[in-house]
Amino acid sequence: MSSFWNLLQRPRRATYARLDSDGICLGFRQCSQPPAASGWVQVSEAHLGWLGHPLPASARVCARARRRWQLRTLLA
Repeated sequence: MSSFWNLLQRPRRATYARLDSDGICLGFRQCSQPPAASGWVQVSEAHLGWLGHPLPASARVCARARRRWQLRTLLA
C-alpha cells in the first residue's frame, strides 16, 4: 500500500529567477532540481512585475540550515 502512495506523490517544485550580472530579472523557471547554469536564484514566487527590474531582496529564499549546524566550528 505504501508504494501506491509513493506513486501519487509529486516532487516539490521550486521557483527560480534568472538574473544578469547587474541583478536584473530575465526570467523564471519551476523545477524540482536547482538549475545547473549560473545566474539562477531561488525565489518565493514568480512575479511578472519583476521582469526587467532588479529582484527585491525579500523575494529571495534563504538556503535552509543544515541538520548538523551545531557541529560546525566557529571562527574566532
